Amino acid sequence: MKYFFDFILAIFLTSFSYYIASSVLRNGLLFWQALIIGFSVVSLGALTEALGSPMWLIVLVPFPVGMFLLYLFLNVTVSQWLLTYIITLAICTVIHIPMSYFFHFHSLIPAWKLS
Repeated sequence: MKYFFDFILAIFLTSFSYYIASSVLRNGLLFWQALIIGFSVVSLGALTEALGSPMWLIVLVPFPVGMFLLYLFLNVTVSQWLLTYIITLAICTVIHIPMSYFFHFHSLIPAWKLS
């Protein structure tokens, strides 16, 4: 049950990162689109982990999917898309630090355990 809760929490926090980044730049990513990206990224990471892959691969595999879906949903120039993605990664990192340190929650960036 804890894994399921962590999985759902990771989806929402990842989706929140994408949504906030697009809102900062006024790109107009809808929340349901952010949820699709969050679900895809976290699910692919969880599947890669379940297959017993090394940690670097678990972290690396979801990146292209998140990048592609963000580009597809935003429908903006490549430079706007890249800036949105960089802000998304920064927000995800900022969320990960307190979640990992205070709550021992490592599902956002599994290889980076602060606690």
